[in-house]
Amino acid sequence: MRFLILSDIHANIEALEAVMADANGSYDQIVCCGDLVGYNPDPAAIVEWTEARCASVIRGNHDKVVAGIDDLEWFNPAAQASARWTKAQLSSTQLEYLHNLPQGPRAVDGFDIIHGAPFDEDEYVVSTESAADSFASLRGELAFFGHSHLQGGYFQKRRHVGHLDHVRAGEPELTIVLEHDTLYLVNPGSVGQPRDGDPRAAYAVYDTESRWLQFRRVTYDIELTAAKIRKAGLPDVLGMRLFRGQ
Repeated sequence: MRFLILSDIHANIEALEAVMADANGSYDQIVCCGDLVGYNPDPAAIVEWTEARCASVIRGNHDKVVAGIDDLEWFNPAAQASARWTKAQLSSTQLEYLHNLPQGPRAVDGFDIIHGAPFDEDEYVVSTESAADSFASLRGELAFFGHSHLQGGYFQKRRHVGHLDHVRAGEPELTIVLEHDTLYLVNPGSVGQPRDGDPRAAYAVYDTESRWLQFRRVTYDIELTAAKIRKAGLPDVLGMRLFRGQ
C-alpha cells in the first residue's frame, strides 16, 4: 500500500492543488496529520476536499480552536484573527466535521498518524530531546506527525536519537528506506505554510511493503494565495511569511 502523507494544509488550496498535481495519482490512500484550517483563505474548500478524499484524518490545534474545542488563549494575534475569520467562513456542517475529527495517535496500516507528540497532540517535536520523549510513548515503529511545519523528523536506533534529512533547496525530492529495528517519527512538512526556510509546499509518500519513504517539495502560486489573504482582510503577515517559508 502506498500512502500520500499530508499535514498542516492550513486552508491553502493553491499549495494543495500543486501537491496533488505533483503526486499525480501515485498512491493508494491519502492521510492527513491535522490542521486543515487556519492562516490561509480557503478553509471551506479544504474541509470539503479533505472529507471527500482523505482515508484517515486527525485534528490539529487550529482545527480544535475553530471548532470551539479549545479557546484562542495560546494563539498569537494573527492566528487569533485568522481563527475568528475562518469560523465565520464555514457552514455548521463543516464546523461539525472539524469538531468530530479524532485525536491522534490513530492507527492506519502499520503506522500511526499524530499531530504533535504521541503523548500530547499540542506538544511540538522540534529537537532530539523532545523526540526522545516522544519515542518513549510511541506505540509502534513508525509515526507521521506535523504541527512544527518542519519537514524531516527523527529516528531512534538502540539508544541513539538522530535527525532525518529533508529535501534541500533546489531539489524536488529525497528518498530513504526505513531500517528495521529502528523507530521513526516522520514529519512530511507543511502543505500550506512551511517554516523551514523553503516556501515550497511539502509532503511525503510512504510505501508500506518496501518501507520506501520519499519527501517531496513543489512550487505553487504564492502570489495568488497572498492576494487572497489581503482581499479577505486577514493580517498581511500571513501572506508575507509564505514567500519566506517561515
